[in-house]
Amino acid sequence: MSVSAPAPAAPRTAAATPLPVLGDDVLVPVADGTEIPYAALDQAASAPVLRRVWDDVAAYLPYYGSVHRGSGHLSQLSTDLYERSRATVAAFLGCRADDQVVFTRGTTDSLNLLAAVVPDGTRVFVFESEHHAALLPWRRCETAVLDTPRSPQQAVSVLEAALHGGPDGPKLVCVTGASNVTGEIWPVRELARVAHRHGARVVLDAAQLAPHHPVDVAGLDVDWVAFSGHKLYAPFGAGVLAGRSDWLDSAEPYLAGGGASRRVAREPDGRLDVEWHTGTARHEAGSPNVVGAHAVASACRALEEAGLERLVRRERALLEVLLDGLAQVPDVRVLSLFGRGEDGVPGGGEGGRAAGRVGVVSFVVDGWDGTRFADALSAEYGIGVRSGLFCAHPLLRNLLGRGHDEGGGCGAPSRGALNAVRVSFGAGTPDEHVERFVRAVRSLAARR
Repeated sequence: MSVSAPAPAAPRTAAATPLPVLGDDVLVPVADGTEIPYAALDQAASAPVLRRVWDDVAAYLPYYGSVHRGSGHLSQLSTDLYERSRATVAAFLGCRADDQVVFTRGTTDSLNLLAAVVPDGTRVFVFESEHHAALLPWRRCETAVLDTPRSPQQAVSVLEAALHGGPDGPKLVCVTGASNVTGEIWPVRELARVAHRHGARVVLDAAQLAPHHPVDVAGLDVDWVAFSGHKLYAPFGAGVLAGRSDWLDSAEPYLAGGGASRRVAREPDGRLDVEWHTGTARHEAGSPNVVGAHAVASACRALEEAGLERLVRRERALLEVLLDGLAQVPDVRVLSLFGRGEDGVPGGGEGGRAAGRVGVVSFVVDGWDGTRFADALSAEYGIGVRSGLFCAHPLLRNLLGRGHDEGGGCGAPSRGALNAVRVSFGAGTPDEHVERFVRAVRSLAARR
């Protein structure tokens, strides 16, 4: 049995065909006593696992072995699979030849790893509109939290102004690729150009971008990129930090332990003398998650073989259906960072409503509490969405025009607290799920 990369999938004949995912045949109970197929429209939180990924993982599990440390056949096989998974992810991301791919637990872990290795005195620049995973890890650094921009051009000018004339020393800009609240794509290449002109490095939070859109580290000219496997149609527990090696190699390991250490000796005075590895091993202490790495690599292959551009076109068509449907409900207000198009809705004008967005949309409904609305979608229509502040509290408070002291937070949202509704979909979403959602919103909004 071989666990080498599967043969390329047969070409798909239609862009409208969703990728097969686990759970697409799950039935859930609804209020009328019947059961209907579950519509998983909370994929900005976690996307369903591709069947292809699950099959690849299942094929490997009987051959499971410890990575990098055993001489047995299964250990050697697992080590080879783990390192080939690293190469697959690097190719998927368009990494440069000397970039490192470090496997982590997810985007949050990746950004906390980077925060742990930045040189002393680093000044970090981050927009207040970021997800908390990108907003919060820099507490040991001097951090400049920038105002929420209301256009891509303003994002570039705000960063330019913040960096201009600043003190010497290492600088890092942390920016999202696509908002986890509005789905709008950020001007990453332009932001990287400004950052590098002022001697700053850039880390890209691609948690919401990578599942929906090609990510090219070299083309975008970012220094690092972070993403989570569980948003990229792989199971929980694995993520990636990919990019430049110098800061990673010059810092103490993120975790101290076996695998990160090259040599450990006890000195005569009782102290331990430790020589740490350089390269990816330095920050992958412990027994690596070979199953998670294999799953992430399998998802990368599956998306590439399906055709990323084809998937983008299909998603954009579904997004047009969704946004057009919401625009026809007078009581619905779609939340947007970057303004309104010519037809009065976010993303409108040339290229349609879906231009410059991925399949993530947040909205409020006049007369409805967001949590109650999400509950009704689940109970009556078998639709799973998210309500709350989506771990982006400053951004939601800004978009909703509310103060920092108004109730609302993470975890299970409570009724009456500050919240919105978020719908999100991806490569495995059937057309019917989006169409059912639009009908449900129209029906529920009419009841208020």
